[in-house]
Amino acid sequence: MATNTDTGEIEGFGQVSRTVGTVFRYLLLAATMFGIVMLAVLLLYVANDAIRPLTADPGWYLAFFLALVAPTALVGWTVRRRDRDAFTFGAMLVGLLVVSLMFSGGVALLVIDVVPPLVALSFAIGLVVPLAAAVGLTRYAHRVSFTARLAATTAVFYLSLFGLPGPIGDAVGAPRIVPSLVDVIQSIPVIPVDWMMIAAVVGGAAAASTGAYVAGVRDASAGLYAAGAALAAVVVAGVAGPFVGLGSVPAVVVTAVAFVPTGAYAWRGAFTEEGTPAGLAFAATVVGGALLGAFAVDALGFAGPQSWVDWGFLTSAHSGTAESAGLYPAIGGSILLMSTVAALSFPVGVGAAVYLEEYAADNALTRFVDVNISNLAGVPSVVYGLLGLGVFVTYLGRSAGTVLVGGATLALLILPIVIISAREAIRSVPSDMRQASYGMGATRWQTVKNVVLPEAFPGILTGTILALGRAIGETAPLIMIGAPNVVFSLPDALGAKVSAMPLQVYAWSSLFASEDFYTKAVPAGVVVLLAVLLAMNSVAIVLRNKFERTQ
Repeated sequence: MATNTDTGEIEGFGQVSRTVGTVFRYLLLAATMFGIVMLAVLLLYVANDAIRPLTADPGWYLAFFLALVAPTALVGWTVRRRDRDAFTFGAMLVGLLVVSLMFSGGVALLVIDVVPPLVALSFAIGLVVPLAAAVGLTRYAHRVSFTARLAATTAVFYLSLFGLPGPIGDAVGAPRIVPSLVDVIQSIPVIPVDWMMIAAVVGGAAAASTGAYVAGVRDASAGLYAAGAALAAVVVAGVAGPFVGLGSVPAVVVTAVAFVPTGAYAWRGAFTEEGTPAGLAFAATVVGGALLGAFAVDALGFAGPQSWVDWGFLTSAHSGTAESAGLYPAIGGSILLMSTVAALSFPVGVGAAVYLEEYAADNALTRFVDVNISNLAGVPSVVYGLLGLGVFVTYLGRSAGTVLVGGATLALLILPIVIISAREAIRSVPSDMRQASYGMGATRWQTVKNVVLPEAFPGILTGTILALGRAIGETAPLIMIGAPNVVFSLPDALGAKVSAMPLQVYAWSSLFASEDFYTKAVPAGVVVLLAVLLAMNSVAIVLRNKFERTQ
């Protein structure tokens, strides 16, 4: 029983003391603050070397303080005091704009320097046409058996992407009989200009996503209008881009990837029934203040920080001098590696998680697999590098250090993490929802498809993004598979040599070790890598918070 004294004896617990509990709580607080402060000091030390804030003119700071900091603090305090939800919405809107602008840079890198516009357009059409056919087949699900629909869908996708006999015929030396839809499109003699093809691919995806988002808030008619408005905005950006000095293709990509999603979120947060318009004023203050400050310092001639993280650093290749060294090929390599990792690890990991949670029996074999998956999640990354070298390079005969081998190796690295996080998300779905689905006559597959996976998907996506965040920072597996430390151009195929941001930073700090590289290129590379990691983790945090609010 409880005692009213400062200390006392409770059977089974021993001596109880409020003083000891208070001291323990503050020790935990001190340990937490110590870790946070040490991490902040480390990040500030690196950021100071990379950005060099003290090199800016005092007038530069004054201009941004008057244009951005003071108005943002005043409006933010006012909005937060009146409506905390509105302040949260405004902060989220600004964060979405910043993160989506970063992602638009990655998409622009791919469509400008890696994937030719005609190839992107042909594969987009080659996927959309069979997908539309598959959706059409589902309308006849009551007339056509599942096996027939599966066979028809597989055949349509195969014909559209590969033709006949396709890779199967190539393996045995059979001649091409029927060209694929992808090949037909690429052989058209008259094609649109590059920005129109990119607008069709990237803008079409943005329009479809925006339409689905708005339809979920309002209705199908509103979603159709929103999709049309999004596509029109992308086309207008492509036309107007050269007049503002941006270029048609970059303008299309930035509008589709950054401005359209931000506009859709701003519309929902400010102009729908559950909206908070005051948050839009806070976001407008931040964005407008940043633009006004930039205009003011440019007009008044105030020099900003002489940062090593500048446009030249982000768009240049490696150089023998730290002042001219850039991270562009490594950034592109990291994007291609992460795309390959996601394509390989996500379906396999989620499929394994669904099977283990929904289909596998509770027997010795399943328990053995569970234990080994947990153990594999803690294996050092260099071991996975040796595994990739042995399996993909030595045994399968693939070239060392390529996009495919690097992506497959990193996919093996994060696969146990994806499986564990996906299983936890699936396990968190209440069993009552499954029983209700079974009670209505649904099969296990229908229950998994219509109940379990939709409920668990935010958690699955969050875990996958965090796992990709680990993969993008790994260096040891890439070294083990023979990835080059330095490349001077972007890879243009899955079999091309590839480097990555952490590998490039490692090369600068080891192979090109000098005072200049230590104080210029290395801190700048670390800051860029941390910015990418924070952007990826912010997406995971937003998804997790949204998932928790909907529970």
